[in-house]
Amino acid sequence: MLDAIATGLVAVGAVLLVMALVPAGQIIGELPGGTVRRHWQVLAAFMYVFVAAYVSYLVADRPEADSLADLLVPGAFFLGGYFVLLVTLVSLQTARDVRRVAALEEQSITDPLTGLYNRRHLDRRLEEEVGKSVRYGIPLSGLLLDVDHFKSVNDRLGHAVGDRVLIALARLMLDAARKSDIVTRYGGEEILILAPHTALADACLLADRLRRSVEAHPIATADAPAAGAPIKVTVSVGVAALGPDVPDGPALLKAADDALYRAKHSGRNRVEVAPAPAAPAAVREHAS
Repeated sequence: MLDAIATGLVAVGAVLLVMALVPAGQIIGELPGGTVRRHWQVLAAFMYVFVAAYVSYLVADRPEADSLADLLVPGAFFLGGYFVLLVTLVSLQTARDVRRVAALEEQSITDPLTGLYNRRHLDRRLEEEVGKSVRYGIPLSGLLLDVDHFKSVNDRLGHAVGDRVLIALARLMLDAARKSDIVTRYGGEEILILAPHTALADACLLADRLRRSVEAHPIATADAPAAGAPIKVTVSVGVAALGPDVPDGPALLKAADDALYRAKHSGRNRVEVAPAPAAPAAVREHAS
């Protein structure tokens, strides 16, 4: 009787190990490539070795179990298999919970239409970047872009086309901006780019590069109800940087907004800079 129990414990432990391979494989499949995924692949390989060891123990010529003490090793086999199964199941559930929380966090800071960061994320990052800029003397600039005559696009072609323009514009901004830049849908058709480690002169060059990129890429509206030929849009840009006259985040946003206002009322499709001695006049160019 005890010998049958011992055999059963080892056999069930082997089954539990085989069952553990299923969640382990799911974890490997859901993890991105990298060190953690490779570690789980190694663990899965060890699990196959353990299964082989369990089977070898079952078919080996071993003494019969005559006392409860003889059940210690088979019991350890059983508990080992159960432990591995429990760890893989908990790890799989934890990985999915972490991914779900990360997705919810991403949704909470992302504009649903354009996929850019939203104002909530901007407010947090602006405070962080201003703090670093003030503390370590790192330059920080802000670029505020607005689509020229956007209201007429909505009025003539409908809001679906207007949305398509904003989506395409957001993609252009992400492609043209740098990895360190924080691209945010500031409101309506306005996009704000927070540029850490960027002095005012460099921010002006970046702003003009973004402006020219938009001007050079007509936006297709084929998937909109009022679809037609690609439409050409332009943007006006206001640029500002932290400094003696712009000491904090709210002042930076206001200075960029004031510069954008001048750009909109000075011909559009141009870059205007918040008043500063180093502001290069070369980038204050009118539409061609």
